[in-house]
Amino acid sequence: MDLALCLLVFATVFGTGLMLARQRETVPDRAYQNLQRLTHGIDLTEDESIVSRRRTPRRELLTWFYRLNLLHRVENDLWQAGIYMRLSDFLLIVVLLFGAGVASEQLLFSGDMLISLVAGGIAAALPVFYIQLRRKRRLKAFAQQLPYALDLLKSSLEAGHSLMRGMQVVVQEFADPLGGEFRTVLEQTRIGLPLTRALEDLLTRVPEDDLRLLVVAVKVQAEVGSSLAHIIQRLSEIVRTRQHLQAQIYSLTAQSRMSGIIVGLLPVVMLGAFSVLQPSYTHTLFHDPSGIKLLKVAMGLDLAAFIIIRRLLRPTY
Repeated sequence: MDLALCLLVFATVFGTGLMLARQRETVPDRAYQNLQRLTHGIDLTEDESIVSRRRTPRRELLTWFYRLNLLHRVENDLWQAGIYMRLSDFLLIVVLLFGAGVASEQLLFSGDMLISLVAGGIAAALPVFYIQLRRKRRLKAFAQQLPYALDLLKSSLEAGHSLMRGMQVVVQEFADPLGGEFRTVLEQTRIGLPLTRALEDLLTRVPEDDLRLLVVAVKVQAEVGSSLAHIIQRLSEIVRTRQHLQAQIYSLTAQSRMSGIIVGLLPVVMLGAFSVLQPSYTHTLFHDPSGIKLLKVAMGLDLAAFIIIRRLLRPTY
C-alpha cells in the first residue's frame, strides 16, 4: 500500500470521525451530564416519566450494535470508570486511533497488511484498556470506603436519624467515588424515585458484591421491618472480613501471576535482545517469507498463552 492510499484511508477515517462528532446533542454538556447521571441505569417508559423525551434517540446506524448490548456495556464501563463522556465521542476516539495505527505502520514499518491491522487494533484497544484500568481502580476505591461509610450510617441510625439523613452525612464526609454515588442516590429520591429503586440503580453503576449486601438489607428492612442499625453493623463486619480474605488470596497468588507475566514477556525480551546483540540470529525471522510467517504464528501463540495463563490465575471469590 503506497503513501497516497494510506493518506486516503486516514483521511476517510478522520472525515467519518468529524461527521460523527458534529452529530452532537443540542442539550448543553452540563445539563446532559446531570440528566444522564440521574437516569443512568433506569429503564423508564414514556408513560412513567417525561425525562425519557429529552434523552437522545439512538442513531439508526448503531441500532444493530445496541441489540447486541455491546455499546450498552461500553457505556456502563464508562460510567463505572467515572468518565462522563458521550458514547459517540468514545467511538470517535477508537476509530481515529485505529486509522492512525494502520497508517503509521504502513508508513514507518514493514507495510504488511496483517501487521498493520494488528497495530491498528492495538491502538484502538488503548482507550478500552484505560477505561478498564480506571474502572477497576474506582471500584476498588469504592470498596475500601464502604466499611467506613457503613459505620457512619450505623452511628447515624443509632443517634435517631433516618436512613436518608445518614446518607446525607455520608455524602458530606466522603469524597468520590462513594460520596458522589450516594449523592446521585439522594438526587434520584428527590425527583420521586423510591429509595430501594435508587439503591438498585446504584448497584448497576457500582457492581460490587459488598454493596449488594447493603441493598438487600435495606430492601428487607423496608418490607418486613427490623433493626437496620444492627444489620448494617453486622454487614460492616462481613465486608471487612471479605476484604481481608480477598487481600490474603491476592497475596498468595502474587508469585504465580508474576511468573505468568515473565513467561509471557520472555520471548519478546529475548527476541529484542538477540536483534540488538546478534542481528544475524534474527535476520531470517524479519526478512525471509517463511520466517515472517513463523514470527506471526509465534506472536499469536504467545498472546494466547499469556491470556490463558492470566485467566487461570485469576482468583475467584
